Amino acid sequence: MGRQGHPRREWREPAPVEVPKPLADLAGGHTLVGQYLVRKGITSVSAAERFLSPEKYRPAAPGELPDIDRAVERLEGALRDQERILIWGDFDVDGQTSTALLYSALKRRGARVSYHVPNRFSEGHGIHLPTLKGQLDGGVDLILTCDTGISAHDAIDYAASRGVDTIITDHHALPEKLPPAAAVVNPRRLPAGHALRELPGVGVAYKLIEALYRGADSNFLLDLVALGIVSDVMTQVDDTRYLLQRGLEGLRANQRLGLKAILERAQIPAAELNEGHIGFAIAPRLNALGRLADAKPAVELLTTDDWGRARILANTLEGFNARRKYLSNQVYESAIAQIEAAPWLLEYAALVLSHADWHSGVIGIVASRLVEEFGMPVLLIAAPAETGRGSARSVEGVDITVALREVANYLNRYGGHSMAAGFSLPAEKVFQFRRALSRTIREMVGDAPMRPSLAIDDYLNLADISLNLTADIERLAPFGNGNPPLTLATRNLSVASRRGLGRRGEHLQVEVEDERGRRQRVIWWRGARGDLPGGRFDLAYTLRTSVYKGEREALVEWLDYRPLSSEPIEIAAEAPAYELLDMRLSAHPRAELAEARDLYPSALVWAEGEKVDGAVDRLGLRLSETLIVGTVPPSAATWSAALVTVNPERLILFSLRPPTETIRDFLARLAALIKYAVKQKRGLVGLDDLAAALGERERSVQVGLQVLRALGKLNYQVGATGEYHLELADAEPSDQLEDLQKRLGLLLRETRAYRNYWLRMKIQD
Repeated sequence: MGRQGHPRREWREPAPVEVPKPLADLAGGHTLVGQYLVRKGITSVSAAERFLSPEKYRPAAPGELPDIDRAVERLEGALRDQERILIWGDFDVDGQTSTALLYSALKRRGARVSYHVPNRFSEGHGIHLPTLKGQLDGGVDLILTCDTGISAHDAIDYAASRGVDTIITDHHALPEKLPPAAAVVNPRRLPAGHALRELPGVGVAYKLIEALYRGADSNFLLDLVALGIVSDVMTQVDDTRYLLQRGLEGLRANQRLGLKAILERAQIPAAELNEGHIGFAIAPRLNALGRLADAKPAVELLTTDDWGRARILANTLEGFNARRKYLSNQVYESAIAQIEAAPWLLEYAALVLSHADWHSGVIGIVASRLVEEFGMPVLLIAAPAETGRGSARSVEGVDITVALREVANYLNRYGGHSMAAGFSLPAEKVFQFRRALSRTIREMVGDAPMRPSLAIDDYLNLADISLNLTADIERLAPFGNGNPPLTLATRNLSVASRRGLGRRGEHLQVEVEDERGRRQRVIWWRGARGDLPGGRFDLAYTLRTSVYKGEREALVEWLDYRPLSSEPIEIAAEAPAYELLDMRLSAHPRAELAEARDLYPSALVWAEGEKVDGAVDRLGLRLSETLIVGTVPPSAATWSAALVTVNPERLILFSLRPPTETIRDFLARLAALIKYAVKQKRGLVGLDDLAAALGERERSVQVGLQVLRALGKLNYQVGATGEYHLELADAEPSDQLEDLQKRLGLLLRETRAYRNYWLRMKIQD
């Protein structure tokens, strides 16, 4: 499917700049390096040296942070008197690294210290008062927060009533009144433009330890600081950029066992690690825990001195990351299907989509991807029950939190900042909410279609592209928020060839040609769904060093194009290059499946609802060269997300069917899973877990739970993120039972119909 229905970006031409000769001499190489510095306001040699080299930069003293002396004094007293210190963190990567940093540093000083990382599902962000009461009952003399606490008035008041002091280290927006803590260390208390103002939570924690150590070596903690800066998308200026530069040096040294284990699993050479590896490989693995489970093991991974334990925990992260990928792919494919079925959704000022089967822990990831793809605010809503949980991502010029405030009458709650927010609303109000939000955004930005802008740094000829140029550009790294990578462009090109990349052709390798016949390989990540120009065009791209077929090269990455002649033509994605072994009509599927496993011992086997030794369900899918499909998928969305997640080169298909074809069978198997969850998991379970175990759709499981409740056999509550808390019951059936049974019967018939279709459909389609 081409993306011709959404606007391309509006190109902003590079403003001419004059580079002072001393600065040009220092920058050397290609003139665009000096031009980039000048456009950032860096015009002197000394300023350029501080920007380019951490050795030339002089970081601000920790004492410039408000209350840090009071915090150090209180911590020194706690260390001296062997008080029990509780570190209270957060479940994202900034919170995980902050917690790990403080714990490591205080343990090194002999502190009696423990930590608590809140659970996203049961506690949420901040200091959960019931959990705090339990912690204090266990014995705590001092609470030290990191990446949280700035608005925790009630919790801090309660701790004080129990005779327990609190030191707050945080970087979030200040409330109208600061909480009554022993110290409140927050860079937002500094004036705008201060060198420490853009620190993340882990940066604030580091500055506290730097002050506590009073000149002793704290550099061993800088690798954690780098992780938090990139993961929290902090503005890379002043001390924040300096700490990231130093932290990347520490990461490349690869001394922390937990990170060594992550890099081993992710197959990233430590010596070549950069900010991109943090953002696209390390952070997603650490975040997967907080999004889908409990983030505490991430802190253990970042602090352990046991190599065996580090590898076990890294494997755990890998499993959750695979699950996150599958769930994200499921939401993305489902969202695209909605847009293809109802393209009028793109006519609103914001793209608002909802679905009962979406996992609320990953909708923010998918919303960010859709913002990139469609160039408009995106709000995705997971609505497995009466209340929908939403995640919003915006574009420049649209403060999404302000927009939500204007339509707050449709919402139960909301919160966030200008570019990202969370919210909840009654599920039946999604349509009215979409219309009202669209009207509000149009009032904010006008009726003209929103076109995201793209600032061009310089125009090059294809002949200019070289490894020497990429080396020049990479002197300006690390790139990120506040220091974006250079956007370069070349005029008057045409497409000479194209072919799919990736096992399913989801990326494009495009060969472009200039007027002189010179050609250049360009990679368009996820470009198979896009459109290519049919005539001549200008191309915008980024450049970086890469390794291709064992050779280092200047990699050109497609960003956007501007047509010069002819309308663009839609280029269909290439058919997946599967090697297909189709055993769907096998008379002896189990025996032949066993033979296939012997033939391909490293294959990933996917089966649900039927016992197949060594198989994984949809939540355990991961990249694999060979995928053996044992059981028939329950829906197109499940099948599509599985293929995207595994990305196989070889497919081997069988047709075992889970025995959940009738309402009676389905409810019996669901009841057995519920009893197990109540006995072994305190009744806490997700719809996705139940659906995967049954080999069914989540919507069918949801209605199945409603039927069991209507039968009087079950009570449940749905948590903030869609997780179910189940309790067995023995009550009279309700009046809704008959209607719910009919609804369940319809859903199970839909599943049967899809399975029958899957058995005869052409897989290459």
